Amino acid sequence: MAGRQHAVATVQVDNDEVIVTEWRFVPGAETGRHRHGYDYVVVPMTDGTLLLETADGDKHATLVAGQSYFRKAGVEHNVVNASDHEVVFVETELK
Repeated sequence: MAGRQHAVATVQVDNDEVIVTEWRFVPGAETGRHRHGYDYVVVPMTDGTLLLETADGDKHATLVAGQSYFRKAGVEHNVVNASDHEVVFVETELK
């Protein structure tokens, strides 16, 4: 969708083992379509709702601050903040 603001990604660690990135999304901000090349863990820093735009259709995911989740490499999607407030999470990719 045109006009969406991009989420702000701040790489905190990038070494031989992991990439740790803080993601900040104002309401409506998106990552842009991407494919995960590594297994990864997400640690939400805030509660919120994300819209996941996938090839199989749109899905919503509820984030709970401090409640981590794991995904395998190969996930392809665009992530959009569907909340009315900023959403923040830390993503750790396992190389």
